Formats: sequence, structure tokens, C-alpha cells
Amino acid sequence: MSVTDASTKVGYTAFMLLTALPAWLALPRSTRDEIAGKLPTDAAVEVRFYDAEAFSARCSDVAVFATDDLAAYYRLVEALRDSPLFAEPYFRVEDVILSIEDGHRMVAG
Repeated sequence: MSVTDASTKVGYTAFMLLTALPAWLALPRSTRDEIAGKLPTDAAVEVRFYDAEAFSARCSDVAVFATDDLAAYYRLVEALRDSPLFAEPYFRVEDVILSIEDGHRMVAG
């Protein structure tokens, strides 16, 4: 078995499982949209949000972060922690699942 060399570009995806708290749900949707529109971003990290409350008791929302730069992901999460989303708090983080895209291809068998 061989492992690809360290110069191989790796794509990371983090799944952040979130629960919306009563403070968030009590806000008018226009206020929620305003807060969401002011969230920090990073050009090196693609972020998408999914609603899960109708399908899961584990969380109400899932934020998906895709990047090949873990330092950029870290900086973005730290900025989010300082945002009203978590500082108020409006959401609670239930779990974070970090994964490597096509990780099985990094090992030749």
C-alpha cells in the first residue's frame, strides 16, 4: 500500500450541526435575513446552509463548509463565534464532522 505525496491538494468539508434557539425563532424573518446577510465570509471557504428540522431531531440546521485551506476554515469559524449567531446566542453547535473529499484516493492499494 502506498500513500500519495504530501503535495496532493486535499479538499476538506466540515458539516456543522446546529440547533436554532428560541431567541432566533422569536425574531421576525426579516431580522433573521438581516443578521444572516452580515455573517463573516472568507474567499477560501464555500459555505452553504441547509434546513433539517423537518427531517431530524438531532439538529435544526446544517452548515456545510468546503475548503482546501483549514486555516481559513478555522479563521471563519472563529469569526462566526464572535458574530451574533453564536454570541447572542441564536444557535447552538451540536456537532462538527470534518471530512476529506475522496480520501480513499489518497491511499493506493
